[in-house]
Amino acid sequence: MFKSPDLADPDSRPDADVVIFDGQCNFCRGGVERLNWLDRRNRLAFISLHDERVAERYPDLSHDDLMQEMFVVDGEGNRHGGSDAVRYLSRQLALLWPIMPVLHLPGSAGLWRWMYKQVAKRRYRLAGKNCDSGSCKIHLNS
Repeated sequence: MFKSPDLADPDSRPDADVVIFDGQCNFCRGGVERLNWLDRRNRLAFISLHDERVAERYPDLSHDDLMQEMFVVDGEGNRHGGSDAVRYLSRQLALLWPIMPVLHLPGSAGLWRWMYKQVAKRRYRLAGKNCDSGSCKIHLNS
């Protein structure tokens, strides 16, 4: 199971927003490492969807849902998935504020959701898959 020493774990930051991502996806790993770098005020914690704690803490989020898109669970327990998670993070992280106006153009949410889904379903083809145990299944259906 992917656990970067540089990424804050939800247990070490109980008040942080939790980013749930595919820890077996190289594209996703790179994305959360960039988010971690952008998180200058330590507002985020990260956990792989493959971590058993995810099913315990967020039973409303199915494995299939989590395989389709990243989720951010905010401090109030709200779930933000896919491009809505990216839009949410653009309001939380000051270094993402420059892209916020583009992400929040009136009427553009549907386009951002479609684009996110296209990248998400091809993420293993784009950057490959890394399974620490070596026993993971490859999801190349698109």
